[in-house]
Amino acid sequence: MQPQLQFSMSQRQQLSMQIEELKLAETELGKSEKGVYRIIGPILIETSKTEATADLKEKRDLFEMRVGVLAKQEEKLRPKLDELRAKLEKALRENRVSK
Repeated sequence: MQPQLQFSMSQRQQLSMQIEELKLAETELGKSEKGVYRIIGPILIETSKTEATADLKEKRDLFEMRVGVLAKQEEKLRPKLDELRAKLEKALRENRVSK
């Protein structure tokens, strides 16, 4: 369960960093008055500022939703992990006392 929690926390942190990058891209795109290009595979394609902004917002919304799901997962895992940890500590204490 500990690795599952660590993996979830790591994913959430990576997504949070990507969200910040998307916010920065949205800000810079708002300042731009020139053409906007998008990378699709190995090629660069011109796109409208409106379409690029919508795509960035869509990605950010998706990542924010994933962060929320991961946070809820972590909220469920933490109490279970704490309970297991407490049971283990209790069993170890009882084992020491009986020796």
